[in-house]
Amino acid sequence: MATDTKAKRQSQSGDVLTLAAERAQQYVSAAGQRRVAPSEADVAALAELHEPFPSLPSDPSEVISKLDELGSRATVTTTGGRYFGFVNGGMLPAALAANWLAGAWNQNAALRVMSPVASELEEVVLGWVCEALGLPTDCAGGLVTCATMANFTALATARQALLAREGWNVIEDGMFGAPPIEVVVGAEAHASILKALSLAGFGRKRVTTIEAESRGVCARTDCPGFPSKPLCASRREM
Repeated sequence: MATDTKAKRQSQSGDVLTLAAERAQQYVSAAGQRRVAPSEADVAALAELHEPFPSLPSDPSEVISKLDELGSRATVTTTGGRYFGFVNGGMLPAALAANWLAGAWNQNAALRVMSPVASELEEVVLGWVCEALGLPTDCAGGLVTCATMANFTALATARQALLAREGWNVIEDGMFGAPPIEVVVGAEAHASILKALSLAGFGRKRVTTIEAESRGVCARTDCPGFPSKPLCASRREM
């Protein structure tokens, strides 16, 4: 009986994975013909997802089918080649397939001992970034989740370096009583920079905004009136 139950579960697992792959392939193949934004009717149909918390398990295949039937129609087709909103990339079949495999791995990449392959792949990617940007091969780096965390990481690093020059160890002593740091941003600074500044402990009153050129580059490199070299943040297009 136990063997039969295990075999049945394995069969169900394979069936639902196959179903999900088939539905995903259908979505990808039709992306080029889909409208970019979902219709009002398709968005309204999402109300069908709201139901009481189930008291019993649901059939996995029914869950996938419902997600596809209601969810796929209500997506914004960022992968179709006609999407030009926000900073979202497209999708290549190889990247999608790798994402499927990564989902199957279900790794926690916090530590190398928890996922050797995830750590190794991160080192490979960071090495490629250094090569592409012409950075020294011994540069350290990390992969973050979004623009806000990228800006936060850079600002926190700059904060630590600037305070260290003033003889203040922010890791040991924190920000209370630390020497003030004046922050200069360009007028075209991304909202994520301002959010990251708040997370890093910089008050809004310490932020000075200066002119920026059409591509977001600060129009001036000198910042008169500050007692020392300030922390500068701007948006630069390549």
